[in-house]
Amino acid sequence: MEAARRQQLLTFLQQLSLEPPTVLSDQQLLPLEQALTHTSAGWAYNHEQLEFLGDAVLRLAASEFLEDAQPQLAVGERSRLRAQLVSDRWLAELGEQCRIESVLRIGAMAAGDHTGRATLRAEACEAVIGALYRIWGDLTPVHRWLQPHWHRSLAELEADPHRHNWKSALQEWSQGQQRGLPSYHCKEVSQRHGDPRRFHSQVSLGDVPLGEGWGGSRRQAEQEAARAALEALRPARGS
Repeated sequence: MEAARRQQLLTFLQQLSLEPPTVLSDQQLLPLEQALTHTSAGWAYNHEQLEFLGDAVLRLAASEFLEDAQPQLAVGERSRLRAQLVSDRWLAELGEQCRIESVLRIGAMAAGDHTGRATLRAEACEAVIGALYRIWGDLTPVHRWLQPHWHRSLAELEADPHRHNWKSALQEWSQGQQRGLPSYHCKEVSQRHGDPRRFHSQVSLGDVPLGEGWGGSRRQAEQEAARAALEALRPARGS
């Protein structure tokens, strides 16, 4: 392994607040190098096997975290929370926060696909989780890295239980009020790939507009419209 790449990987571990128990040889560090080499790079090794391992490790670590952090919750509620804490969306946000793209080897085509960047970050984070488990041999580094992020996510979910699932919350409210199902009108307002306001959506109940939102995808725009509607309806929902 080139000295510069080795130092880059060690620095990345430090940024995750991880300190290996011993000085890692190049062979011991290899799982991290593999995890951060995307298939599009065309190298002899890539992230796929470690991503597969990381998926299982992530779910186990999240289960342990919730058992310790929320022991009073029923299994069904823990399962719902775990789904949020291991989702591709959550992993993509994690990758953005730790700037994983700065150490990720990717091919030219993948680098030019701005719409696929979130998926790249999510896959890489899952592969890194697998690599950490492979290097340490246990869940210690996974918990050390992820628990601060999980605690923050739990606090956000407590403040907004329907976070990232506002469409379902709005539908539950409208049906509970016997007002039927919300309808969404979505249109593309930008042709630029990667534009976070590429799509605009408006949600209505009958002829009454409730809210509007923008997003990089139709789904995201609709979620943001539902979120705006719930904010506007908050006094009525509380009554």
